[in-house]
Amino acid sequence: MAASTSAKEPQLTESGMTRRQVLEALSGLLLGMFVSMLASTVVSTSLPVIVHDLGGDQAAFTWVVTATLLTTAISTPIWGKLADLFNRKVLIQLAIAIFVLATAAAGFAQDPGTLIAFRAVQGLGAGGLAALSQIIMADIISPRERGRYMGLFGAVMAVATVGGPLLGGVITDSLGWRWNFYISIPFAILALILLQVTLHVKRTKRDVHIDYLGIVLLSASVSLLLIWITNAGKDYDWWSLTTVLMVGGSILAAALFIVVELRSREPLIPLRMFRNRTFTLAVLASIATGIAIFGASVFLSQYMQSARGATPTEAGVMTIPMIGGLLVASIVVGQLISRFGKWKSYLVVGSILLIAGLGLLTTLQYDTNFALVSLYMFLMGAGIGMTMQNLVLIVQNTARPEEIGVASSGIAFFRSLGGTVGVSVMGAALATSVTSLFASSKDALTTAIMGLGADGAAVAEQLNSGALPAVHALPETVRVIVEDIYAQSIAHSFMIAVPFAIMSLIAIIFLPNVPLTRMTTSERLKAGEADLATFTTAEGMDAIDATGSIPTTDAAASRNRR
Repeated sequence: MAASTSAKEPQLTESGMTRRQVLEALSGLLLGMFVSMLASTVVSTSLPVIVHDLGGDQAAFTWVVTATLLTTAISTPIWGKLADLFNRKVLIQLAIAIFVLATAAAGFAQDPGTLIAFRAVQGLGAGGLAALSQIIMADIISPRERGRYMGLFGAVMAVATVGGPLLGGVITDSLGWRWNFYISIPFAILALILLQVTLHVKRTKRDVHIDYLGIVLLSASVSLLLIWITNAGKDYDWWSLTTVLMVGGSILAAALFIVVELRSREPLIPLRMFRNRTFTLAVLASIATGIAIFGASVFLSQYMQSARGATPTEAGVMTIPMIGGLLVASIVVGQLISRFGKWKSYLVVGSILLIAGLGLLTTLQYDTNFALVSLYMFLMGAGIGMTMQNLVLIVQNTARPEEIGVASSGIAFFRSLGGTVGVSVMGAALATSVTSLFASSKDALTTAIMGLGADGAAVAEQLNSGALPAVHALPETVRVIVEDIYAQSIAHSFMIAVPFAIMSLIAIIFLPNVPLTRMTTSERLKAGEADLATFTTAEGMDAIDATGSIPTTDAAASRNRR
């Protein structure tokens, strides 16, 4: 009888929850992530059309992306700190609301400046979703178990990252690009309802101290740096008084931020975390991953439209190989890590694939065989899929459980920061190269335009306006020249990402190969409290210094569950 009763009991995961409870808790979280990804990817293929229609130039195109990345990077550690202080369920609902309302407002933009402003607000919500989704996952799923659920996350990523650009292209070509900003609203409402019903996380009761001065200094430092990168060489010389003031101001704000963080009671980014070798090396690797993720997504879409004459819908289809590589690698590697508990070899292979993919993308031409382009994209996507989420995983595995929020958001912050700086630098290099190549191709363009007769005046006006040209609508004789210019410029911009990918490989090689724990964050907190006396000995303090966290054990977690 006992055996029969036992057989009917629901199977518990190692976190002490039934599989059904875990899936219910993940449902709203997954939909929230889907909203965030859909709202971003659905616009990606239409950005060249949007910027063209609003009269923006290459700098505006870059800032439409950079504004979101900048505020995402700045707000991510803030959300992470708030997650260690307040109710995480309320915070992620607030992040979704901010993100979707700002996205919808962007659909009403009448000029590039307004669009950039709303995209900046959108980034505030995106920072919350990026940080809180990882933190809440750590609350309910242990690092060792997480691979079992990667199929769900893979499915969400597949629908959003493959379906988003395709849907965005179809909407742009049929209803108009503004409808891309409204499509995520019904999904956001459903996500808020599901989170309210299914997600149950314990409220943290702590004294609240927000590092407002740190927030201001961090924002000032990063913003000054990015504005300088974007405008240098165009609005002022690289070596000028403006450069000295902006770069000097950025460095000064960064130095003051470090001083404030060392003295703050509740620092935005606790600098002691950098004593943890895993965290420090994962930060370095995440910077390169961020450059690859955001740089590739932005400039590959532009390559398809500006260098191959594709429409937004066609561009969405043409980037599927990159997304396919990302999805296959992330799902398969997640399952393997969960089954065998080994992670380092997969990260090393992933970083090598990332270097290979980025290196091959530097060879792009306007007429490169698309089978080769697809292979390059697949390699890069596979490299991203094998490294991106697993860098967060290994940091959560060694971080102090009471600082899981700032540790998780710290990695997301530096990944977003890397992507922000990467897109800015790549965009600046692209704009400079395009201007230079247009100047050197002036005679060929003039000859091609004159051959058009009366229609040449309109084409010349479009190319001389400074706005992004609608390449697919240009006459063939002119289009080939323009496509070649953009292909060379975009390939040149990818060269910037390669050294950072090599840096990522070096950092991953030196990561400590710490086994993955089977405990959730809550269990580690309980185990840490139960065994605190043990770890106040000299031996225990040495362990804390070595890993950056209280080294709780699976046995302690088992005692707590009993």
